[in-house]
Amino acid sequence: MTLVGTACALFFWKGICTLKNSKPVSSSQVVMTQLVLPSHTNSLGTIFGGTIMSWIDIAAAIAAQRHSNKEVVTASIDRLDFVAPVYKGWVVNLKASVNFTSRTSMEVGVRVDAENPKTGEMFHTASAYCTFVALGSNGKPTEIPSLELVTEDDKRRYEQAQRRREIRLQNKANS
Repeated sequence: MTLVGTACALFFWKGICTLKNSKPVSSSQVVMTQLVLPSHTNSLGTIFGGTIMSWIDIAAAIAAQRHSNKEVVTASIDRLDFVAPVYKGWVVNLKASVNFTSRTSMEVGVRVDAENPKTGEMFHTASAYCTFVALGSNGKPTEIPSLELVTEDDKRRYEQAQRRREIRLQNKANS
């Protein structure tokens, strides 16, 4: 098992190296399901993009709160791609996972799939990367646990998120 952490002390327990104050990615993953109702749709019978955005923000916030055990605020959604339409009566499944952590913030990836309940077909409809900041009781940013990278997917997502973070920080410095 590969472990990645920031400013964490190493401990050995039963011959296994672990990070103090770290959590595995799996401990904060979210699966959220919504039914597309008429009030969610436009005149074409497809869901409003803003509704999907809201559901993404909620699923991502839950994952961030589970990881940090703190209240969190959305700092940014730096990429949101709508891939396919979602129709009235379809089921929307959102999967959110913490991809990367720094001292007080974390990136959460969200994948949105839609299911046509009449045919059972599943469609990838959107993906997003959200950054959240954990807040302490004083309303200020507070430290969060690091991530334990257990699977190859965890490692790949962490490395990709780290590169996206570097780009976000460069863009922020240049603006």
